[in-house]
Amino acid sequence: MLAAHADRERAVDVLRAGFAEGRLLQTEFERRVQRAYEARTVAELSLLVADLPQGPSAVQQQNIPQVMAYGPPVPRTFLPAPPPTNGKAVGAMICGVLTTMTLGVTGIPAVILGHTARGEIRRTGEGGDGLAMAGLVLGWISVVGWAFFLAIMFLAVASGS
Repeated sequence: MLAAHADRERAVDVLRAGFAEGRLLQTEFERRVQRAYEARTVAELSLLVADLPQGPSAVQQQNIPQVMAYGPPVPRTFLPAPPPTNGKAVGAMICGVLTTMTLGVTGIPAVILGHTARGEIRRTGEGGDGLAMAGLVLGWISVVGWAFFLAIMFLAVASGS
């Protein structure tokens, strides 16, 4: 269905409300407003405001299924970028995996990097908490394994004397 001037103005009003609430950055707001005024169909307008609280509602009043009323999913252009992954979390995971190949030598660095990364992730909001946790688990398994092995060896030497 072709968009009327009133449809474009309603979409721009929704964008203004989203910008005023802090849901859109200035550049994204300006880009969406420009696309709203250039939109030819109601579906194009629905895409521009689908991720905002006051999203498309005029199209829903017709006898169109709910899925089709909103049109296709929101393009990645308008979705927020995922947070960057913490580098220490990646390092913890790599060290944790390498404990099997280095006979546990990288276990302690995995534990240190994992704890450091989790603290930074909580503080900065970066991604990679799962990587840090996996590195921590693998590192602690290696450290505990070596401690158990050394305890057994110490008991064997002590009981042999």
